[in-house]
Amino acid sequence: MTATIGPVTEPAPRTRRKRMTGKERREQLLTIGRTLFADRGLDGTSVEEIASAAGVSKPVVYEHFGGKEGLYAVVVDREFERLLGLVTDALNSAIHYRGKLEKAALALLEYIEENPDGFRILVRDSHGGTGTGSYASLLSEIAGEVEYVLAQEFDRHGYDDKFAPLYAQSLVGMVALTGQWWLDVRKPRREEVAAHVVNLAWNGLSGLEPRPSLDPRRRRRELERQGKRAEKAAAKAEKAEERAAAKAEKAQRRGRRDPEAAPDASP
Repeated sequence: MTATIGPVTEPAPRTRRKRMTGKERREQLLTIGRTLFADRGLDGTSVEEIASAAGVSKPVVYEHFGGKEGLYAVVVDREFERLLGLVTDALNSAIHYRGKLEKAALALLEYIEENPDGFRILVRDSHGGTGTGSYASLLSEIAGEVEYVLAQEFDRHGYDDKFAPLYAQSLVGMVALTGQWWLDVRKPRREEVAAHVVNLAWNGLSGLEPRPSLDPRRRRRELERQGKRAEKAAAKAEKAEERAAAKAEKAQRRGRRDPEAAPDASP
């Protein structure tokens, strides 16, 4: 009996992995480093971990960045420039000053929501060996932009513009600290957070809007509703005063008609 031999299957050709260019490898290392630094910080991340995650040897990391400190410096600089650019563009994209503040606050919150790793890296204390800008210096840069905007507005209204730096630092600090808190809680949504921060900055505690919004039309409608509520409350108070006055007058007339019923005013 002759054995039947089936068709011989040729082995599938081995697919060769495309070799990365130097630029592609650099970007890969930056992406991996960004994630590791956000999670563990510079001191908690080793070159071995970066190389292992990238599937390369340690000398490749040293070749591109000279070590983890060099990689960290580039990551921080990139996030620094990205966030500074977003906030600066926001400040310059609106005409009205409340709009500038709203857009800048929203830009920071959008960055935090969409780049949490980058923001975590920025808010960490700067490492002495990097020579890069820290979160504090980033805020100082942003405050410089805000100071320029405020100085123009102060001058236009006849205020002393020497206080513009103080107000700029106050505004930026308020938004920045709120952003750090919101990074972890993520409630309420970023538009609401921006609206409430601007509500405090713009109106102060004594003039807070009950339902702040980034939409000027909604704010206008809310102000109209507030005005109507205030009118109703004033009318109600006026009627209450009239009733109290009428009641007092009625009691007075009764007292004149019946002196014995009047209260004894003798000591």
